Amino acid sequence: MEQVSFANPRFLDDVAGLKADALHLVMIATKPDIIKQVPLFKELKKRGHSAFLIHTGQHYDENLSGGMLKEFGVQPDINLNVRGSMYEIVSQIIGRFGWLVGELKSRGKTVIPYVHGDTTTAMAASNAGYCHGFASVHVEAGIRTLTPAYEGQGSGSGSGIELPEPAEWREFCMDRKNWRRGSQEPFPEQFNTRCAEAATGIHLAPVELDREFLLSEGYASDRIAVVGNSVADALIDAKANAAVSTVFDRYPLLAQGDFVRFCIHRRENCMSERRFTSIMDAMGALLNAGRTVLLISLFQTEAAIDRFGLRATVEDWKKQYPHFLYSPVWPLYTDVIAAMDRAAVCATDSGSMQEEMNVLGVPCVTLRFGSDRSESAMGGGNIIAPPVDGKAIRSIIEYAWDNAEMRRAPKLYGSDVSRKSVDVVEAVLKKGHVFRNEDERLGIDRIGE
Repeated sequence: MEQVSFANPRFLDDVAGLKADALHLVMIATKPDIIKQVPLFKELKKRGHSAFLIHTGQHYDENLSGGMLKEFGVQPDINLNVRGSMYEIVSQIIGRFGWLVGELKSRGKTVIPYVHGDTTTAMAASNAGYCHGFASVHVEAGIRTLTPAYEGQGSGSGSGIELPEPAEWREFCMDRKNWRRGSQEPFPEQFNTRCAEAATGIHLAPVELDREFLLSEGYASDRIAVVGNSVADALIDAKANAAVSTVFDRYPLLAQGDFVRFCIHRRENCMSERRFTSIMDAMGALLNAGRTVLLISLFQTEAAIDRFGLRATVEDWKKQYPHFLYSPVWPLYTDVIAAMDRAAVCATDSGSMQEEMNVLGVPCVTLRFGSDRSESAMGGGNIIAPPVDGKAIRSIIEYAWDNAEMRRAPKLYGSDVSRKSVDVVEAVLKKGHVFRNEDERLGIDRIGE
């Protein structure tokens, strides 16, 4: 297939000559994929497995991919070079990765795709592998959105939600019984992770809550392992290298700390005028109060600013407030972690940022109605700020600002996660394959013994 490019033009022939039966294909596509999958890839390589890095090409520029790959010291063995809108990317990944898996299968190899989280790649690549009879290893498996029980919080604010004071709201969200299942947000991520799960042979769950979700959905308990989240491995390494970061040379104001980082990129926020303008209203109020604000510009952020006629507002902020920093996404993970380690609070609709703030001990405000990392809110280091009322969002951010109790929240995502993950995979491979037929699952050969 001519669209697929190989770092080594003889890749298929060379792989056919390997003694190893199993090929570990680690999939990456976006920045979170790179951050969370590369530590696992390196662990597989360190142990001598035939591991290869497959890039879909979904994030292809320097800021979103190239710089980080250089920083982590890896280059993809194969690039699927996908482009286009969502449905085109899905179909291209299935077609191109499916072709690659078929070529490897025809050469007598067992393929083990490693897919991550709730990405389009996780959904599509696991589908393609499963069509050939190969199940995936799902890294960051079982993440499901829970939503606080807003029906118990009254109404009358005009937003349909009337929250208590932030301290009381945080306490409410720390109680597991006050959360509900059923959300389809974030879109399409909650669809992606559920689809990937059905084609998974080993579920690597970050926390016990995710294991509970998987068990409730009927997945086999002996193929679910709670290992933590490999973002912790990447973050610990980045923090150790923070001294080499040049981010404070470019943004000296951040060196003082005492700032909030905003990142807004979820489709449901960026396609809704009410949600997006509520978040921007909160940002403007913080700037007007003298708070230092760092706004990270992503593709969806820029599209929403233009879609809702807010370009002039942002340009006015740049002129009016020297404490407003408006920046494209940074290419180096070390820079992100060096800066965020000094932040007073992070206001985000990202999933990974909720995890990273927990590892760093930085208060987090999640700009959604619920969270697929609800364990971080139950632990007390994260607060949900439903994006419908700028005043309420600002109030929650001000409460979380350098909040000592939130900084002391328990660390949830472990350490040495890649090592633990590969241990789980190796234990399965000693007994059979990642794809398990019903005879093996039921132990048919042992019946009657």
